[in-house]
Amino acid sequence: MRTFSTWLAAIAALAFLGGAANAQQPKAGGTLNFAISAETPQYDPHGSDTYATLHFSAPFYSTLLRFDLDKFPQVEGDLAQSWEAAPDLMTYTFKLKPNVKFHDGTPLTSADIKASYDRLRNPPQGVVSTRKATFDDIGSIETPDPVTVVFKMKNVNAAMLEHFASPWNVIYSAKDLAADPAGPRTKINGTGPFIFVEHVKGSHVAGKKNPDYFKKGLPYLDGFRGIFTLQAASMLNAVQGGQVLGEFRGISPAERDRLVAAMGDK
Repeated sequence: MRTFSTWLAAIAALAFLGGAANAQQPKAGGTLNFAISAETPQYDPHGSDTYATLHFSAPFYSTLLRFDLDKFPQVEGDLAQSWEAAPDLMTYTFKLKPNVKFHDGTPLTSADIKASYDRLRNPPQGVVSTRKATFDDIGSIETPDPVTVVFKMKNVNAAMLEHFASPWNVIYSAKDLAADPAGPRTKINGTGPFIFVEHVKGSHVAGKKNPDYFKKGLPYLDGFRGIFTLQAASMLNAVQGGQVLGEFRGISPAERDRLVAAMGDK
C-alpha cells in the first residue's frame, strides 16, 4: 500500500492536480523536464500493469474518483462532482461535473463513463483489460441522464470506491471506443490537465497545458517533457547536468508540495 501511495503521489506531482495546500502558492508557467526510467510499449492504462504506461498516459486523462493524497486512502471526486453508495453497497450513483470536455472538444457525458467501464469489465475481442476481474462484481451500468451514472452490483465489493479512484481506470470517449475499441493503445484523447503533443520513441513524451481543463486554475505548468533515460548512468548525468529536474519514482505528499512550490519560481 505504501508503494502504491508513492506512485500516486508521483503522478499527482506531474499533473499538479493536488495543488500545494501547505506550501506557497505556485506561479503559473514553465515547462517541467523529468526523467522516465522505462518507455511504455503502448498508451492504454486499461490493458497495462506497468508504471511506464501510467507515467506516460496519466497526465492526459481523468478518472471518476481519485485518491486524496494528503488523506490516503480516502477518495475525492475527479470527474465525479458527488456520489452516493447505497447502504447495502449494491448501488453506486455518481453525478458528473458539468462542462467537462475531451481534448478534441467533445463534451463528456455519462455515456463515456459507461463505455469506459464496460470496456474494463467486459473488453471486446482484441482488447486487453488487466482489471476485468476487478470489476466483475458490476452487474449493469445505467445512464438515466447525461450527468448521472449508476452502477448496479451483482456482489458486494467493499473496495469499489478505491477501484473507482485507481489511476489505471481512466475515462475514454465513448465515440472513440465505438470507432475503434483498441484505439487507446495508440491514440490519446482525454479530459486531463495536459494535451498530448508527441511521443518520439527512444527520446521523450511531451504534453501541453489544457486551457479548457475543468479544474480552473490548473495545471500550473505550460507543459512537460518526460525524457526516457533507461540507463542509471544516463539518468544521473541528466540530473546533474540540469537537463531534467529529477525522476518521478515515488514521493510523499509533503515532497510533492515542496516540488510544486519550487516549480512556481522557475
